[in-house]
Amino acid sequence: MDEDNYSAMRDEMLEEIAAEAALVLAATGIEHFSPRVMDAMGRVPRHAFVPIELQPFAYLNRPLPIGYEKTISQPFIVALMTDLLEIDEADTILEVGTGLGYQAAILSLLAGQVYTMELIEELGTQAVGRLGSAGCTNVEVRIGNGCQGWPAHAPFDKIIVTAAPDLIPPALIQQLRPGGRMVIPAGLPESQKLLLVLKDERGMVATREILPVRFSQLEESEPPMRV
Repeated sequence: MDEDNYSAMRDEMLEEIAAEAALVLAATGIEHFSPRVMDAMGRVPRHAFVPIELQPFAYLNRPLPIGYEKTISQPFIVALMTDLLEIDEADTILEVGTGLGYQAAILSLLAGQVYTMELIEELGTQAVGRLGSAGCTNVEVRIGNGCQGWPAHAPFDKIIVTAAPDLIPPALIQQLRPGGRMVIPAGLPESQKLLLVLKDERGMVATREILPVRFSQLEESEPPMRV
C-alpha cells in the first residue's frame, strides 16, 4: 500500500475521531479535540507502529494487537487522552506503557521532551527503532516497570499511563509536578475508568472520571530497570 492510500486512510480516521468525540460529549465535556492534537494524529503514520501484517488495518478506529498480549490503543482513545493532558510545547512528559511507540510519537510532536517506559523488553526495543525511523528525536525509552516512574527526570509536567493498575501508583502522583495533569485508566478489569488526575500548586490532588474503558492490566511487580 502506498503513502497516498495511507494518507487518505488517516483523513478518514480523523473524521471518525471527531464524530466519536461529539457522541461522548456528555461524558467527557469535550466537544472537539484541540487543533494541535488533531494535527499530530494526522501527521504520525500509525501504520509504522503496528506489526506489518496489520498495516492495512492501522487506521481503523479500534485497538490492534501488537504481540505479548498487548494492544495499540484505539485512535479515539489516544486522541482523548492526549487532549486531556493539555500539553504545552515546553512540557516534559512521562509515558508509562510504550508499546511500539505510537502514543510517544504523538506526544513528541506536542511536548518538549518525552520519557517513556515499557516493561516488555522486546516491545521497548522495537519502539526505539520505530520512533527513530519516524524522526522522534525528543523521546527517550527505558525498559522497566513504570509503576515506580522515572525519578531521575521527575517531576513531570504531564504523565500518561496506557495500562490499568487497580489503584493509581503513589510514585506517579509524587512525580507529577504541582500544577500538572495525569491521565490514567484504573480499576478492576471489569470496571476500569479513565481518570484525569489534577495536582494543584499546593500539591493537593483531585481526580475526575472520564469514561469507562478497557485496558491491559499494568504489571506492578518490579523487575530491574535498564536503558
